[in-house]
Amino acid sequence: MRTVGIIGSGPAGATLASLLTMKGVDVTLFDDGRRPDLIVGESLIPAIVPVLRKLGLEERTAAICQHKPGVTFTFSPEEQVAFCFDSLSGSPMPTYAYNAPRPAFDNLLDQRATELGVKRAKVRAKIERVNGTGLQLAAETLEHAPWFHGRQPDLLVDSTGRGRLFARTLEVPAEIGPRKDVAYFAHYEGFADPMPRGQVIIGRLARGWCWRIPLRDCLSVGVVLNKDDAVQFGATPEERLEGVINHDPLLAAAGQGRRRVTEIATYTNYQLVSRQGHGPGWVMTGDALGFVDPMLSPGMWLALHSAELLAERLDNLPAYSREMRKLIKAWMGLIQYFYDGRIFAMYKTGMFFEQKFPGRISETMHDFFNRKIACMASGLTTTSRFGHGMLQIMSRPAAWKTDPATLAIR
Repeated sequence: MRTVGIIGSGPAGATLASLLTMKGVDVTLFDDGRRPDLIVGESLIPAIVPVLRKLGLEERTAAICQHKPGVTFTFSPEEQVAFCFDSLSGSPMPTYAYNAPRPAFDNLLDQRATELGVKRAKVRAKIERVNGTGLQLAAETLEHAPWFHGRQPDLLVDSTGRGRLFARTLEVPAEIGPRKDVAYFAHYEGFADPMPRGQVIIGRLARGWCWRIPLRDCLSVGVVLNKDDAVQFGATPEERLEGVINHDPLLAAAGQGRRRVTEIATYTNYQLVSRQGHGPGWVMTGDALGFVDPMLSPGMWLALHSAELLAERLDNLPAYSREMRKLIKAWMGLIQYFYDGRIFAMYKTGMFFEQKFPGRISETMHDFFNRKIACMASGLTTTSRFGHGMLQIMSRPAAWKTDPATLAIR
C-alpha cells in the first residue's frame, strides 16, 4: 500500500487525508495543532458544497455556518450590483454557499480525518533537501511516526498554506501578482445586517476595498488597501481598520452601533503561484501551491479542490499540477476584471441601455450577463474559454460609455 505523509492539517491537508483514506491509502498527518483565532477565507463559494457532500460534512457545516445566497458589489454609495446564486438554477452547481466561522469550520474537516482513521504525528514537521530536488522528513520528525519504522513515506505533501514549506526549502520561485496590499479584519456586533440575510457585501473604497461577511452571531468586517495608503489611517491595525470604517460612507453608516468582539487580524494580500508544484516524491496543495486573492473568495474551494484533484491524480502529479495552475490563473484573470473596473463598467453601461431601451431584449441580456458571472464566480465555469472570451468582448463596448479606470479598485 502506498504511504503518504501530509504536512499540515488545515483544510487542504485534512481533506486530502480523508479522501485518500477513503480510497484505502495509508496516510499520516504531521501537524502540531496550532491555529490563529482569526483566519481569512470565511466566505465560501457554491463549488465547495459538492466536496463537503463527498466528505459527508454538509449537514454539520450547515449547523455552524451562515447560509450565503450571493454577493453584492458596491462600487459607489449610489450604485451596486448583486449576484445571487439562485441564477445557477438548472445547472449542476448548488444555488447557495456558506459563510464559515474559521477555525471552527477547519476543525470539522480535521475531525473528519480522525473519524476516518487517519494517523497523526503531533509535531511541527521538519524536512530536508536531498539530491538537489528531492525532500525527506528529518529524523526527529520521523520519530513521531513510529509506524513508518524509520522509512520515508512514498509521497510527501505540502499543505502548510502560506508557510510554503517545500518551496522555501527547495528555493522554488513563484510568479507574483501585481498587488501589494494588506488586509485588516475583525468580528463585530451591532453592524447593520446585509440583506438578504447572509449576503456578502464587497465594497469599493476610495483606496482599496472592503468586505462584510455575515456569520451566525457576528459580522466579519475587513479592509484591503495598499500598504502605503494604510499608514495614512494610523500606526496600529486597530487605528487603520477603524479609520477606514469611519472614512467610508457605507461602512460608517452600517457600523454606527458597532462593537468589536475579537482582536484584529492582519494579513498580507498577494497573488502568487509556485512555478513548480511537484517533484520527485513530493507535491503541493492549497495555498502552498498558489494563493489567488480574497476577492471573490476562491481560496477555500481551491484548497479543497486541490485535495480532491490530487486524490484522483495521485499517480499523475504532472497532470494534477497543470490543472491546478490552470485553475489559479483563471481565477486571477477573473478577479482582475473587478480590480481594473471592467466588470463595473460593463454593468453601468448595461444599465444605461436598459433604461434607454427597456424591453425583453435588454432584460434577457441582463439576465444572461448575471448568470455568466455567477457561474464563473461560483466555480462552475471559471476556466471556461467562452466565459473569459465573453468578458473580453463585452468589456470593449462597455468602455465607450463608462471608463473602467474611473471604477478601478486602487
